Amino acid sequence: MKTSKETTVKSNTPISIVIARLCLLVGTVTSLFFVPWILVYAWLLPLPNTVQAQVDEAIGHGFDGMIVYVQKGSEPANFYTGGWNDRANKIPADPTSLFKIASISKLYVSVSIAKLVNEGRLSIDTPVSEYFPELVGHIENLDQITIHMMTQHRSGIPNFSNNPEFWLDHPHTTDESLQFALDLPASFAPNEGYEYSNTNYLLLRKIIEQTVGYDHYQFIDERIIKPLGLQNTYGSINDVNLDDVMSGYYVGNEEDQKAQDYGMMATAEDVGIFLRALNDGSVFEEGEKEIYDQLYVYEHGGLVVGYQSYAEYHHDIDTVVVQFINTTDFEGYEWNLSEIMINRIVRILKNQTKSEN
Repeated sequence: MKTSKETTVKSNTPISIVIARLCLLVGTVTSLFFVPWILVYAWLLPLPNTVQAQVDEAIGHGFDGMIVYVQKGSEPANFYTGGWNDRANKIPADPTSLFKIASISKLYVSVSIAKLVNEGRLSIDTPVSEYFPELVGHIENLDQITIHMMTQHRSGIPNFSNNPEFWLDHPHTTDESLQFALDLPASFAPNEGYEYSNTNYLLLRKIIEQTVGYDHYQFIDERIIKPLGLQNTYGSINDVNLDDVMSGYYVGNEEDQKAQDYGMMATAEDVGIFLRALNDGSVFEEGEKEIYDQLYVYEHGGLVVGYQSYAEYHHDIDTVVVQFINTTDFEGYEWNLSEIMINRIVRILKNQTKSEN
């Protein structure tokens, strides 16, 4: 009879290790069925030499339309487009089209907060309960949450758009959207964690309105948009000619999403000019940049039904890149794929800069 020491395979490997390896192999093979191969494929493709070639490649991955704005140093901006502005009517993508910038608008809100703080009209350390006493008991820890925590997504206030019911009947007014974040447990204690929450910026917009006495976008327009000379930035779909808006599509739904109101709209050029001003400090008056540095980031992405966007500034090549894509699927990989696309575009631009030097 064999002893336990003799219970081995011919390679002298213990059976327990063989079983473990077999389990690992089975797990690996099984996991291959769940790999998002479109992302792997998109990432591993040879990098094109030009941004336009990369845009064309992106359209080949299934995006309906795409606009890219690139502005380096003091040079004039370049625009790149692919696919459709209007799929049904076969109208090509147009770099001058208006686009729903979604959460990129948080940058404008944060600049507004910095301006009001600099003027002494706000304090970043003020408890939010002072502005919304009616919400005490409906938002946990409200009397401990400050404006500063909300700008940095460190409030612990639940994200209303994470509530599945929010998307069942949409869009909603500001107050209706807020209802989807009320009477829920906090995500964490104030300033004890980080969670991206649209509720934070919904409340910040309302704080701006309480402070100035009128619509928050009017303040943005007066203090940011007009001073920068921007002609194609708006607060709502209701302020523009719908024909000037790029169509938006959700995978599996033929309906054009552009009539729905999701807040701020702008051309890629206007977003690019703003982002340059944010990063070089020209959007700020004296004392404001030091405050903003405590509040928020200097680039952002945006995502709503039918529209996804990135606005980035790359210091090493002194270049602003804005990418608009009019195709989304919250249950798919479109957002990840768009991130791969802008990363590849940036790599192309860096390669071009190296070759120029």
